[in-house]
Amino acid sequence: MTTDRRLEILRAIVDEYVETQEPVGSKAIADKRALGISPATIRNEMAVLEEEGFITQPHTSAGRIPTDLGYRLFVDKLSTIKPLSTAERRAIETFLGGAHDLDDVVKRSAKLLADITKQVAVVQYPILGDSHGRDMMAISGTANLARSGDDLGSTLSPILEALEEQVVLLRLLSDAHPTVHVTIGSEQHEANLQTTSLVTVGYGQGESPMGALGIIGPTRMDYAGSISAVSAVARYIGRYITDGAK
Repeated sequence: MTTDRRLEILRAIVDEYVETQEPVGSKAIADKRALGISPATIRNEMAVLEEEGFITQPHTSAGRIPTDLGYRLFVDKLSTIKPLSTAERRAIETFLGGAHDLDDVVKRSAKLLADITKQVAVVQYPILGDSHGRDMMAISGTANLARSGDDLGSTLSPILEALEEQVVLLRLLSDAHPTVHVTIGSEQHEANLQTTSLVTVGYGQGESPMGALGIIGPTRMDYAGSISAVSAVARYIGRYITDGAK
C-alpha cells in the first residue's frame, strides 16, 4: 500500500501534468509544492510509484507521467470536487435558463458542458412516458478532441469514428448512476476509446435516472473540474424535468 507521502507526490504529478502537458520531474515538485522533503527523497518515492505502476517515464524525457492506474488512484483517493466559480454557476443558470423547451435544454446542456470542460459532451434525452424507444442524444465539442491531438496521437481517428455511432454513445451512458462515475483509459470496454476517460452521471429524481450525460476526453483531463461540471448540469436538467418546466 502506497504511503500518504507518495500519494501527495502522485497528486502533484497529476496536477502538474494536467496543467502543463509536460512530464514532471522531482525538481518541479520540490519547487512548486511545500512537501518539506528534498528532490532526492521525491526521486526515491517516484521510483517506488513507478514500480507500483502509478507513473511511467516517456522514453524522451527524464520526467514522469501518470498511468491509467495512477489516474484511478487519484480519482478514488485524491481528487477533491472543485467548486464551480460564481461566474460558472451564473453562466449555467443564464444559458440553460434561456431554453424554450426540453429539446433546447438538452442541446444547450451539451454545448455548455463541452465549453466548460473543453471535452466532448454527450447528453441523453430523458426517458419520459412512451419515449423509451427513441434513447436520442445530443453531442457537442468533437472539435475539442482534435485540439488534444498530442494526447491522443494516432488514436484520434478511431475515437471520432466510435463517437459517430450512436449505439456506442448509448452504451457509454447505459451504466450511469445518480452519482458521478469515472472510467479511465484501459477500463473502457470500447477498444477504440482506451486512450480516453469518461465522466458520466444520471439525472432525475431517485435511484432510477431518467437519462444520463457525460464528457469524454484524453486521460490527461481535469477530473475534479469535469466532475463538478457534469454534476451541476445534471442537477439543472433534473430540476427542469421534475419541476415540470414548459
